[in-house]
Amino acid sequence: MQLKKLAMKIHCLKKEISLKTPQIMGILNITPDSFYDGGKYKNETDILAAVSNMIADGASIIDIGAYSSRPNAKHISEEEELERLIPIIKLLRKKFPDCSLSVDTFRAKVAEEALKNGACMINDISAFSLDKALLKVVAQHNTPYVLMHMQGTPQNMQENPEYDDVVAAVKQFFNEKIAVLNKQGITNIILDVGFGFGKTITHNYQLLNHFEEFKSFNLPLLIGISRKSMLYKPLFKRPKDMLNATTVAHSIALGKGANILRVHDAKEAKEAIIIHEYLKL
Repeated sequence: MQLKKLAMKIHCLKKEISLKTPQIMGILNITPDSFYDGGKYKNETDILAAVSNMIADGASIIDIGAYSSRPNAKHISEEEELERLIPIIKLLRKKFPDCSLSVDTFRAKVAEEALKNGACMINDISAFSLDKALLKVVAQHNTPYVLMHMQGTPQNMQENPEYDDVVAAVKQFFNEKIAVLNKQGITNIILDVGFGFGKTITHNYQLLNHFEEFKSFNLPLLIGISRKSMLYKPLFKRPKDMLNATTVAHSIALGKGANILRVHDAKEAKEAIIIHEYLKL
């Protein structure tokens, strides 16, 4: 694959987000069963307060999820996902007109409606394997697209994940998927190795240990590691106790080239970025 110069900015609607300094993507799960914050936001007041706090704490992107992708997550219909998602996008676009909204979905119809109503980025856990029509939507809207690696589906991904070499496997996966995207005219790509998606704890730490190798793609790198089981299981704790461990993991990832941190805790992530930036002085 011929490498291109790293895009140091992404465009969401008319807003330009520079990646010269790592950015924060705040997580807004409007699902009842997400692994950490499922059911946390029960009404519009809670949602607006959460997003207002994330923006104040340094988030430049808000990633909205209406379909839980935790292991063994319950499958919901396209209609239910839309019913959860679209009113929230409209609400946030009205209240925070300058905020960049990403949508965590693998469905073409959901992505289409989200983009029509004010979202400006698609975060796809399936790398278009669950709905091939998503490619056409992304291409038509020329929107940033998060390409994530996952082995299996949310319902079965943790049953028995196996790799001869997980780093090599994810690299090969990205090579193949990027070629397909480029063929469709899609070049505004962000890579996510998919921590916890069809990987054992050992696989996850192998990916983190070699995270800098993915810089060879010359594409922005997103890391989604916030409060995940690869952090709390070795410590025999729970997701709610993982703020410190998450910050440690973020610091490691920043040192290895992460451009976007997808987080539950924007304030602490911002502090990690500020400290890391001082290493460049």
